Amino acid sequence: MVKKFLPKVFLLLLIILISSFFAVTIFAQSEVDKYQEIQKKIAEVSAKISDLQKIERDLSEQITYINSQIKLTELRIEEAQVKIDQLEKEIGVLGFRIGYITDSVNRLEVLLKQRIVATYQQSFISNIELLLTSRDFSDLILRLQYVKQVQENDKKILADLQTTKATYSNQKEEREDKQAQIEEAKEKLDAANLLLAKQKKEKADFLAITRNDESRYQEELRKLQADAASISQALGNIGARVGTVSKGDVVASVGSSGCSTGPHLHFEVFTDAKVEGGRIIGNRVDPKPYLEDGKYERPVPNYPQNVTTWYGVTYFLGVHTGIDIADPFGTPIRAIDGGEAYFTQAPCNYKIAGGTSLGKGIVVDHKNGLVTLYWHIP
Repeated sequence: MVKKFLPKVFLLLLIILISSFFAVTIFAQSEVDKYQEIQKKIAEVSAKISDLQKIERDLSEQITYINSQIKLTELRIEEAQVKIDQLEKEIGVLGFRIGYITDSVNRLEVLLKQRIVATYQQSFISNIELLLTSRDFSDLILRLQYVKQVQENDKKILADLQTTKATYSNQKEEREDKQAQIEEAKEKLDAANLLLAKQKKEKADFLAITRNDESRYQEELRKLQADAASISQALGNIGARVGTVSKGDVVASVGSSGCSTGPHLHFEVFTDAKVEGGRIIGNRVDPKPYLEDGKYERPVPNYPQNVTTWYGVTYFLGVHTGIDIADPFGTPIRAIDGGEAYFTQAPCNYKIAGGTSLGKGIVVDHKNGLVTLYWHIP
């Protein structure tokens, strides 16, 4: 009975494995084709963005550039979603195969252990008993060989099943790995959705500023270029040392000097930095963590509600290098930590309503690898 049952069970398992394999192959190929098509589109849009970055863009080209960035983000979202769908399907199939085969293997192990015990017990039959019940010597030899063969076959089948269990244990690990990939893909999806919302807002702001007018666009572009150039010059031409300041000391007040359209503080942070040779040596970073860390004083009181532009916001000409916080003229600006304060200034080479021909600021070297800039002071 056992000998007849085992081949049927193995045949059933084989059919299940083959059918599930082809099911995975069919849907996986479809998902792979879709995924590759998305990646092809991503490459095309990325190349378009790269080309646009190399030229001085007019208004229509800038809008095309913004739309291309949005399209790229949308493709990234689609790519992540397809990846998640593909992984979830693969995990589902793996779960079915692992669960079913593991149960089947467990049942077969119990059955085969019973067979081994029965065969082992049968081995205690004395050779004399076998001799007496055998028709002749050839029959005796055949019986002995049969008993030995049954034992070896049972052991081999059990060993094969244990190997199969080990294989499916590996598939469980594969399933866990795919689950981890899903979590990673979901994080990318969430980040891409946030970026998309940010890009769409920036596009709306851009269109509101330029009003789809080329002359207004060029004017805004020149303002931003002039402001960036002025700040860059100020950071490379730091003037006289003002003196030592402590955390929370007033180092200046909010103004609108230089390439500014109204009173606000432009605040920048540099790490691994120092003031040396009349310039800042260091790495510009996002000021936000320092403004939100209770260890440091906030330079102006109305943060974050009065932030007009965050660090990293994409401008027509590049990326915003600090955080702009709008406050009334004369609002005290405080050092976020103690250090040595320096005065700096640089001309604004573009006439801007609300600004002045000379931008001014304070630089504080905190003597711990941190340097801060407070720009647009009176």
